[in-house]
Amino acid sequence: MHTLDWKLDCWTNYLENNSLLQPLWDNLRLNYSGYLRSPLFPVILTSPSYFVFCLPFLICDIMGEKWPWLLRHKIQPGRRPAASALLHCGRVTLYNHVFLVLPASVAQWAWRPPVDLPDRAPSLLDLLAGVTGNLLLFDFQYFIWHLLHHRVRWLYVTFHAIHHKYPSPFALATQCLGGWELVTVGIWTTLNPVVLRCHLLTTWAFMVSHVYVSVEDHCGYDFPWSTSRLVPFGLYGGPSKHDVHHQRPNTNFAPHFSHWDKICGTHADFCVPAARNADSLDST
Repeated sequence: MHTLDWKLDCWTNYLENNSLLQPLWDNLRLNYSGYLRSPLFPVILTSPSYFVFCLPFLICDIMGEKWPWLLRHKIQPGRRPAASALLHCGRVTLYNHVFLVLPASVAQWAWRPPVDLPDRAPSLLDLLAGVTGNLLLFDFQYFIWHLLHHRVRWLYVTFHAIHHKYPSPFALATQCLGGWELVTVGIWTTLNPVVLRCHLLTTWAFMVSHVYVSVEDHCGYDFPWSTSRLVPFGLYGGPSKHDVHHQRPNTNFAPHFSHWDKICGTHADFCVPAARNADSLDST
C-alpha cells in the first residue's frame, strides 16, 4: 500500500513540476508568436475546428444506408437528417460566423492589444485541471441560461426555438442557433479562462475541447468511444442525454455534465424516439 502511495505521489509531483508541454509551447511561442498574439487567433482556431469535428459525423449521416453497422450506434435509427436540414443548418452557421463572430473578432482586434506569451508552458496537470474547470463553469452557466430559455416562453420563441427545429439532433445542428445564444456562449467561452486565470495554452485547449464535446453532444450517435462512456459513474451526459433533451425539451438542460439536472430534478436517462413524421425534416 505504501509503495502504491509513493508511486502516486511521484507521478503527481512529476505532472505538477515538469511540463511535458514545454517543447510544444516553445515551438509555438518562438515560431508563431505573431499569429498567437492576435485577438483573431481564437476564432481562427475554433471555427475550422468546428467544421472538422462535424465532418466525420456528417459522413456517417450521409452514408447511413450504405453502412448498416452505423445503425447499431444511431440513437434514433429511424431518423436521418435530410439534405434540406443539413443545408439549413449549414446556412445558419455560416451566416452567424460571417455576420456575428467575424465582426466581433475584428472589433476586438481594433481595441484589444496583442496578448503577451508567457515563457513557461502549463504543466499537464494544470492544463487538464483548467480545461475541466472551464467545462464545469460553462456547464453551470449554460444550465441556468438554458433552463430560463425553456421556462420563459418569450425567451424560447424569440431566441432558442430555432435550435429545437429538429427532434433528432445531428452534428451540423450544434451551432444552428440564434444570434443572441451564439453571442452569449461566445462571451462565456472567452471570459471564463480569464476568470480562472488560465494559461493561454490551457485556454486554447479548452476552446477546442468545448467545440468537440458540443458537436459530440449533438451528433446523434452513441459510439463506444463517446465521452460519456469514457467518464465514469454517469457524471457526463454526452450524446444520448442531449438527444433525450431534443425529444423531451423539459429535461437534461446541462450541456455536458449531469449533476445539475440530477440536483434540480430535470434529469432523464432515456426516451423512446417519436414516430417518424413529415414535419420533422429529419427523414430522407
